[in-house]
Amino acid sequence: MRKLLRVEITAAGGEQAELVEAWLSQRAAQGWEEDALDDGAAVRFRVHLEDAPLAREFAAEAARDWPGLSVAVSTIEEEDWGAAWMAFFTPIEVGGIYEILPPWMADHDTAGRRPILIEPKMAFGTGHHPTTALCLEAFAAAHEAGRIAPAMRFLDLGTGSGILGIGLCRLGLTGLGVDIDPQAVWCAADNLRLNGVESGMALAVGGVGCLAGGSRFDVVAANILAAPLIAMAPRIVSHVARGGMLVLSGILETQADAVTAAYRAAGLPEPLRRVSGEWASLVWQ
Repeated sequence: MRKLLRVEITAAGGEQAELVEAWLSQRAAQGWEEDALDDGAAVRFRVHLEDAPLAREFAAEAARDWPGLSVAVSTIEEEDWGAAWMAFFTPIEVGGIYEILPPWMADHDTAGRRPILIEPKMAFGTGHHPTTALCLEAFAAAHEAGRIAPAMRFLDLGTGSGILGIGLCRLGLTGLGVDIDPQAVWCAADNLRLNGVESGMALAVGGVGCLAGGSRFDVVAANILAAPLIAMAPRIVSHVARGGMLVLSGILETQADAVTAAYRAAGLPEPLRRVSGEWASLVWQ
């Protein structure tokens, strides 16, 4: 039985928990669970990784970066972890046209909504996090308004589990998903096969720098973090086709003005801002 490494970080609620969540978003392509403790006074973050040197490095980095917090490391059997996910993962309806399901619920009646099957194991993006849902909601709204159509091409930058690209494939688009984490790309490939859309979405290990200079996409989605989105603004904008759609997420609402300013400086107008809790997405159509 394969072993998994479990890393648990316990933080105070509020701003400290937000900082840990942002830290995880930047360093972990793998998913995590969040549990409120003591009526919300504390939050426990739980990450699972295949027990390998990179996982041990992640655990060491967590202990180094959060010396004042409880960072617990243990090993578990993969079967135990999978059973825990089966209890945690439930169907999610997003944007009125998507339903996100685990593979063991593939036969679930989606009432006409487009199913997205995600294996909730080793890549970020199961649909439970607001940043993912905000992007899918933007796709749904654009689809309903006729702004995106099957003939279009997309770029999913920081693809993680592949969920955003799969969502666009479900609308008939084709495109490319890239991620700097090889493990994320491996997981995305599994999810593409699970959804039967592997012919519609190519995958590559890399970031925006791996794209050909003249490549343009009708829809560009980047669910990453505010700092890299700001740093990459000119390069990301250069890959959006004329009249295309750009969706950015992974942004705390308090960071949205700074990200907007970076993309205004790169030549874009004011975006549509969507907010879910403490998170925001920025959409240019």
